[in-house]
Amino acid sequence: MKKSKQILAIIGIILLVALYLCTLVLAVLGKAFFTVFMAALVLSIALPVILWLFTLMQKSRKEKNEKKNS
Repeated sequence: MKKSKQILAIIGIILLVALYLCTLVLAVLGKAFFTVFMAALVLSIALPVILWLFTLMQKSRKEKNEKKNS
């Protein structure tokens, strides 16, 4: 379980860094890519929140299962 969490964390970090770089490049390119820039900007905010909610759900499920088994 610990190894899978580490792999998912590394994948999440890589996705976030790629998304931030993409947002930066799109910001420099100008108005021609404004809609894609806005989508990348929204995802830059939404993706960490989604990842945080996923880990929160996972912790909650784990605690619930431990409580149920006790």
